[in-house]
Amino acid sequence: MNTPVLISAEDLQLRLSSARPPVVWDASFDLTDPEAGEAAWRSGHIPAAHYAHLERDLSAPKTGRNGRHPLPAREAFAATAARLGVTPDTHVVVYDRQGSPYAARAWWMLKWLGHEAVSVLDGGLAAWQDAGGRVSATPTAPLATATPYPLREPLVSGVDADALLARLGSPALRLVDARAPERYRGDVEPLDPVAGHIPGALNRFFQLNLGPDGRFKPAAQLRQEFESLLGGQPPAEVVHQCGSGVTACHNLLAMEAAGLTGSSLYPGSWSEWCADPARPVARGAA
Repeated sequence: MNTPVLISAEDLQLRLSSARPPVVWDASFDLTDPEAGEAAWRSGHIPAAHYAHLERDLSAPKTGRNGRHPLPAREAFAATAARLGVTPDTHVVVYDRQGSPYAARAWWMLKWLGHEAVSVLDGGLAAWQDAGGRVSATPTAPLATATPYPLREPLVSGVDADALLARLGSPALRLVDARAPERYRGDVEPLDPVAGHIPGALNRFFQLNLGPDGRFKPAAQLRQEFESLLGGQPPAEVVHQCGSGVTACHNLLAMEAAGLTGSSLYPGSWSEWCADPARPVARGAA
């Protein structure tokens, strides 16, 4: 079977009943209560789903200078992916309960590891249950003796703060900020010590990618919206960022689903950027 960027609950049900079922990750999380996602997984999840914790499994330790959710070393994440059931031949399906930002982060990281066969469950756990899928409260234990995933060439690209700073003001850069408009403008900042945005960034709140049902908008609609935002800029010149490199992946995923492939992620995002007072800050609308 081919590997879609987004997978429906009905398609996932069919694949789980096949001879080679996917490995499922539940990446649910709450930035204001870091243990809430795991608690929700323990209370009910897609049967056999592993839990991928944003801070334990999908991030490295914070130093105060590297953002709120810094990427781990690829070698460390390779070991995590293996413990959570991933091999080079595995189709991985990731979901959450929050509209897919945490699932998108896991999707991007698996691509960063070099893993091709990974999808996000469109609509998350709610869509699964709406389609009649059952949930289980039986914990899925990590594989304690798993061989680390063999590192491959990344299938996605990222930029660091120095590279982004060097490109600011270049016509060959379109920077897209996925945070809520009031945070982008600097009206409020509930999570980071400095309010505002990276100069030149455009704002595309990640939740605009979803319809009223919590599923992603149709690919043609997403394509039209992003092309309008980007003003003809090719995807390869687009860099996505947010507060800490999580919801930016939602915009990147939406572009991929719309056929606009090849944009990059600034993983450190605003929380890393604003930790250095020498870096420029903008406020207000673009």
